[in-house]
Amino acid sequence: MKQVTLYTDGACSGNPGAGGWGCVLLYGAHRLELSGGEVETTNNRMELFAVIAGLERLKYPCRVDVYSDSAYTVRAFEEGWVYEWEKSAWKKADKKPVLNVDLWQRLLALTRTHAVTFHKVKGHADNELNNRCDELARAAILRE
Repeated sequence: MKQVTLYTDGACSGNPGAGGWGCVLLYGAHRLELSGGEVETTNNRMELFAVIAGLERLKYPCRVDVYSDSAYTVRAFEEGWVYEWEKSAWKKADKKPVLNVDLWQRLLALTRTHAVTFHKVKGHADNELNNRCDELARAAILRE
């Protein structure tokens, strides 16, 4: 399997409101920047969609290190929440429905195609690629 690095970020102007996402895919000397947005969305949806967009761009199963400043996204996998939600018919421990289930299902399927490891990075700090993703996400909001 090829080794790929994926940096992601999502942003929203209002929550809910206009949103954007950005990601940077790295493979060897290759770099691909992607971004997009939605007119009415939430920050969490944009964070999830950034990861999905990056993983969906891969043509073959890969080993992927995903770097995100979204505790929501990273902890769902690191702490196993997403697997529990799936087993519980997409209900949380309090029996309420999981939010963003459509995106969680897409992302979970992609993690079964690719060998994905999630890494939490500090947002709006000194991580050049996370900052670039933030720029892409914010620019996508302005285009919407």
